Parts: sequence; C-alpha cells; structure tokens
Amino acid sequence: MIIIHAAMRLQPGKDDAFLKEILPLVEASRGESGNVSYDLYKHAEKEHAYTMVEVWKDQQAVTSHNSSAHFTAFTGKAGEFLAAPLDVKVYAAEAVKV
Repeated sequence: MIIIHAAMRLQPGKDDAFLKEILPLVEASRGESGNVSYDLYKHAEKEHAYTMVEVWKDQQAVTSHNSSAHFTAFTGKAGEFLAAPLDVKVYAAEAVKV
C-alpha cells in the first residue's frame, strides 16, 4: 500500500472556495480503481490548514490518480488557494494483523 499525506495551508478567506473545488476531487478519487481511502481533514488547532490522507493499493493506482482529469483540474487551481507549497509525504506500508 501507498499512503500519502498532503498538508495544505490556505490563504485566509479562501476556505470556502477551496472546499468547493476539493470536495469533487475527494468524491471522484474515492471511486478510482486502487483507492483504499481518500479523506480530507481540517486541522483542529491551525486556521486554514487541511491534510489529505490517501491510501492506495499500489504505485500504479497512485500514478493513474495523478494523471486523472479530476486531480489535474484541482492541481491547476490549487495556487488560487494555497498560502504555501503543498507538503507531501509518501509512505510505503503493509497491513499489520493484530
């Protein structure tokens, strides 16, 4: 599995416009082949801070996602909202049975 954490810090006053653009991305991404989960979280203590937590079956699924129309459309608009570059961390993982 591939786990991606994409931290986003928005310009003040841009939260509503950001959510309007990103929520369709979340919905479409969840429907992609190879997607395990795709969730957007708002930081509880920092204003205008969000993190996308993505879990993908494999690197092929990530590559397909990164070239999808919904992903490229959002990334083309992301500069309108972001106050800083995305902080993306990618992890390789395996399920642990407990």
